[in-house]
Amino acid sequence: MTQLTRDQLIELATEKYFGNVDRKAMEPVLDCCHEDVQFTIQTDNLTHSGHAGVRKMFDNLFSGYEEIWHGDFEVAADEQSQTVCARFNVYLKDHQGNETRLRNCNFWYVEDGRFRRVFVFMSGENVLR
Repeated sequence: MTQLTRDQLIELATEKYFGNVDRKAMEPVLDCCHEDVQFTIQTDNLTHSGHAGVRKMFDNLFSGYEEIWHGDFEVAADEQSQTVCARFNVYLKDHQGNETRLRNCNFWYVEDGRFRRVFVFMSGENVLR
């Protein structure tokens, strides 16, 4: 079973995951997750299950927004429990030029180098439907 270092956990969350979300690169995003990942938007009481559910969620996000950006990360990671949490800013611009800005917090539970469970807390309306 792969144990990631603190730096690797942070890289997984901020670069491999969010970096690819921002590039709308579906396969690398899914590569961060186990096939049976549980991805919960806690503030909307909604869970997307497995690669199929996460793919649908990101298909909707990627098609709905021209620009996607996540940054200004404040991150904590624990090697022993293989967990990462981050508070960050989100900027989205839709195809009509409307902007959405969020201040979110994610919790990732990592097993064997990939996300097993993800919990998202959003400051505004859920954009991950």
